[in-house]
Amino acid sequence: MTDVRAPAPTADASVGGPESPAGPAAPTGPTAPTGPAGPTGPAGPAGAGRGERAAGLVGVGLVAGGICSQQFGAAVAASLFPRVGALGVVSLRLAVSALVLLLVCRPAVRGYGRADWAVVVGFGVALAGMNTLIYQAIDRVPLGTAVTLEVLGPLTLAVVTARGPGRWLWAGLALAGVALLGRGGFGELNAAGAGCALGAGALWAAYILLSARAGSRFPRVDGLALAMACGALLSLPLGVTGAGEALLDPAALALGGAVALLSSVLPYTLELLSLRRLAPAAFSVLMSLSPAVAALAGYLVLHQGLTLPEVAAIALVVAASAGAVRTAPSPSPAPSPKRRTRPRTG
Repeated sequence: MTDVRAPAPTADASVGGPESPAGPAAPTGPTAPTGPAGPTGPAGPAGAGRGERAAGLVGVGLVAGGICSQQFGAAVAASLFPRVGALGVVSLRLAVSALVLLLVCRPAVRGYGRADWAVVVGFGVALAGMNTLIYQAIDRVPLGTAVTLEVLGPLTLAVVTARGPGRWLWAGLALAGVALLGRGGFGELNAAGAGCALGAGALWAAYILLSARAGSRFPRVDGLALAMACGALLSLPLGVTGAGEALLDPAALALGGAVALLSSVLPYTLELLSLRRLAPAAFSVLMSLSPAVAALAGYLVLHQGLTLPEVAAIALVVAASAGAVRTAPSPSPAPSPKRRTRPRTG
């Protein structure tokens, strides 16, 4: 789901997963993974190729683990709804995630201007709103359907930024998937749930853009930690109003902590590690599988069955999302500063 799957913000606004919006850019310089070094000859390039393939396979495994953790965390969150409600789950998740990120990152709060804090606040609003709406959707429609509708937000962003006639193919596939989901009328699908999922998708697209801005203004993942704290402060009043003392129940606190770890902390860590081994484009394509994994999690954990047309609809949206991110333009690298050289003297 796209629970806030908020990978660390970076200046790269490539589409990431729903709860997975933009992921961190692949590292460069001495921290970038390289193949085994060797002399120029048959052994060197061959060893480097094997090393790159092995790193790629490890990266794919890390992404798959992050997607499964996030979507099964969303399924656990749905099982917590009867105890504290959707708003209570959002409050618990954001509060625990913010606490962990603040303790680990210890972001500085001095030295930033109004524009920087405006980005953080906007980022936090997008986080809180995206999580609130997607949990409201999951409370009304099957998990796989909710994530499929949610992923239309980043998909629209990818189609808009793509070039060439191919982008209309991806848009057509996505529309066909949505038509299959609502073939009996969105009233049968639950109009409120479908609307919440679409609203979460719009905020997911905003999250991607704000994540890129935060990454360019704050070091490491400080912007994400501060934004998560803002989102927690915004969601807590709603959670307390809706759940009351139930939020302090030990079982609810334990499940809320598990949701935060499964849906935020663990996926973000795995995504950071995977982006050291995978190109951002490959990462984005793999993240497009989120609706399919969400449908599987809903079936195994929540016993939510899907009809064949709904499975076909999810497959169409997954294919459209993967195709759109593959054809989206790569961000142009920032120009490196020129070195100053001393003038030669006689």
